[in-house]
Amino acid sequence: MGDDRRQRRLVVDERTTWLWSHRQKRGRDGVWRDALTLYRDGVRVRIVFRAGPPGSGRWTTEGGSWYEGCVGDGRGHLLNLREPGVVRALVEEAGRRGLLPGRGDGDGDGEGEGEGPVELDGWDLFPAVAAAVDG
Repeated sequence: MGDDRRQRRLVVDERTTWLWSHRQKRGRDGVWRDALTLYRDGVRVRIVFRAGPPGSGRWTTEGGSWYEGCVGDGRGHLLNLREPGVVRALVEEAGRRGLLPGRGDGDGDGEGEGEGPVELDGWDLFPAVAAAVDG
């Protein structure tokens, strides 16, 4: 497997390209999380999946290398955050819900560029994205 922290490119349409990367780490609170970080026109969006307690239906790989980058709900639904199709589905669902900041059209007019970082709870998007990827 290559460098997990490198930025990859996701072309959504002729005007929209995101750079993205995946990381897995333990937070200061001791809870493991898988984070998908997206960059576009100076805007950073992090979609974070925090591990839940047993029985919560919020499963991450919690530092292990087996299924690294995968999150699951305990009901047989699994998302691999290193797969471009999953990243696209997350971006599309967040965009559909109006969760992505600004337009960030990259035309240099200052509208949409340079907004502060945004963090989204990935579990809010999980059911819709799992259905889109599976179906």
